[in-house]
Amino acid sequence: MIVLEKIDFLLHFAENSSNMNSKHILENEKIFLRALEPEDVSLLYNWENDTSIWNVSSTVAPFSKNTLKEYIQNALSTDIYETKQLRFMIVSKETMETIGTIDLYDFDARNRRAGIGIFISKEYQGKSMATNALNVLLDYCKSMLLLHQVFVETPIFNETSVVLFQNTGFQKTGIKKDWLATENGYIDVLLMQKTL
Repeated sequence: MIVLEKIDFLLHFAENSSNMNSKHILENEKIFLRALEPEDVSLLYNWENDTSIWNVSSTVAPFSKNTLKEYIQNALSTDIYETKQLRFMIVSKETMETIGTIDLYDFDARNRRAGIGIFISKEYQGKSMATNALNVLLDYCKSMLLLHQVFVETPIFNETSVVLFQNTGFQKTGIKKDWLATENGYIDVLLMQKTL
């Protein structure tokens, strides 16, 4: 099934490649997206083990460097059709610093959809980097993966995330009641979708 999906994609891409402009699909004037590299393990170690964001990432235990090395190695040796997920590192063109990650998850080739998650390091938050990275990823989803729609699930209290996705054309389409357990009780998760 994976092979047929790839063949279908390649045929469609070949038919439509003359209609694509010549710009690099994984960048804009502010940022570019790149693949994971083995040297990213220290960055991921710091970000994934930041307990202040665990309430929005559903993380409940720290990651070891060895676990993250294996994750990176697996990401480098497989593709989204096999793993159903894909992570890009976000790089600021101004500083050439890696400033966050943006992910596709629950990739469904048959129904042409995927979920999106994004993380921006604290020192780059509030500088439109998330908006830039999201817009680049949306272009990639539409023109390279040929997705029909994308979705995001965010805790209802995460107003920054809700505004980010609304400003890039996502619509609120549902609420998962009492979806996440916290020390103060259960919280709802907002479902948002965008047709590409």
